[in-house]
Amino acid sequence: MSAVAPVELAPISWSDFEKVLLVAGTILKVEPFPEARHPAYKVWADFGPYGERKTSAQITNLYAPEDLVGKQIVAVINFPEKQIGPFKSQFLLTGAYTDEGVVVTTLERPVPNGARLG
Repeated sequence: MSAVAPVELAPISWSDFEKVLLVAGTILKVEPFPEARHPAYKVWADFGPYGERKTSAQITNLYAPEDLVGKQIVAVINFPEKQIGPFKSQFLLTGAYTDEGVVVTTLERPVPNGARLG
């Protein structure tokens, strides 16, 4: 078994991390997004005190829409809105990239929508 060299990382400060509003939300609705360049869904989520927001997510390889509704996810909600074709994305759904597709970041037990991660 050979050792793998660690990847070099550029450090950030704690104040840099504090700028990222990483919160829990619950997926309310998922629809196909046929106008997207790459296979994607339109996803709406409830972020409690931050309200309901929508995004486009390229997560079609591993999930059907009905698999996602009701899941509690982790998202970044303080990026500027991004126009994706005819749709405005209002948050970044987090996940891990794998050879099979993106695995959505979920929570192992329920927390209030809008709870901040850190």
